[in-house]
Amino acid sequence: MDLKNTFFHQVSQRFQTHFQAQPELIVRGPGRINLIGEHTDYNGGFVLPASIDKEIIFAISKKEGTTCEVYAENVGDSTTFSLDQLEKSRKGWPNYLMGVVDQLQKRGCKLGGFRLVFGGDIPTGAGLSSSAAIECGLAFCLNELYALGLSKIEMVKLSQAAENQFVGVQCGIMDQFASMMGKANSVIQLDCRSLEYQYFPLELNDYLVVLCDTAVKHSLGNSEYNTRRQECEAGVDILQRKYPEVQLLRDATPAMVETCRDEMPAKVYDRCRYMTEEIERVQLACQLLLANDLEGFGQKMYETHDGLQHLYEVSCPELDFLVDQTRSDDNVLGSRMMGGGFGGCTINIVRKDAVDAFEQKLAQAYHEAFGIDLKCYRVTITDGTEAITA
Repeated sequence: MDLKNTFFHQVSQRFQTHFQAQPELIVRGPGRINLIGEHTDYNGGFVLPASIDKEIIFAISKKEGTTCEVYAENVGDSTTFSLDQLEKSRKGWPNYLMGVVDQLQKRGCKLGGFRLVFGGDIPTGAGLSSSAAIECGLAFCLNELYALGLSKIEMVKLSQAAENQFVGVQCGIMDQFASMMGKANSVIQLDCRSLEYQYFPLELNDYLVVLCDTAVKHSLGNSEYNTRRQECEAGVDILQRKYPEVQLLRDATPAMVETCRDEMPAKVYDRCRYMTEEIERVQLACQLLLANDLEGFGQKMYETHDGLQHLYEVSCPELDFLVDQTRSDDNVLGSRMMGGGFGGCTINIVRKDAVDAFEQKLAQAYHEAFGIDLKCYRVTITDGTEAITA
């Protein structure tokens, strides 16, 4: 743990001044990136995420009774709730915490009250999963504090359930899995159907991962997300007539999709083609990492973006512009949109000694094109959720 981490000290200090006591435990819950494998999760496919050094820090201690007192450092706000009466908050942010408590209690875990301060440097709205970091971080805290004996996988599942059931967001499991299970200098190949996973080395050496935040979120994202799911399901229905074994697009191949092209509406064909190609692409990308072929891996990132732009149609002009700016730059190995689409960040693998020039060039071009100040985040791949000490 780097003791220069400002939030480590800031959150610890805030706990002491706010509660007039020392925290019993300090935990970091990291945000996450996804190198490749987009929209594959709800099709039972593979993803390739990693946890990063943008994180939420938690300072926590037990408290007598059933009342929980929480201070959110980033928003300068506090809340109190009872373990006996969890009700959704209009503030929004307390629901991610109460959802975890709710899930633990539904699993029969015996909890007591607690005092908590949390805060960190995961940028909001950039698609780095601050919500998963909060959920996994609190689950880890309470598992340690009350010796609940839960495995990391159990904490991942209950954190996802907290967001699905209490918060009311129907997210897949990738975000929580990546936040909890990350490993330094490695990516996780996660099978979203079986939850089997493997670590693959990502030795970047002379390169850095740089995220470029469009600072836009187009409103059609949610409705289009639901439409994409329906289009994929329609494709499965058509494929099943010829291939009864296909339960999800994970079970199909690009060749199988081609044989059913004439039976598919054009949009359904495009979605199925992208999805089956992307699921294969994640597996190919992992083989390139084993061979330490970063250039080949970067090329797969561009292929993913092209598929998301033209076949899956979840990109937007701002994302496409940022990716296109990198295509002729020899200092960039790969670039693509990351996340659900219609805004958010691009993820780029950039030569370290060229990062300053890269960020300046993109910021200037982006401002000239859209009148928006571009934020760039340099991230390092780290271990997942963990207890830390001074």
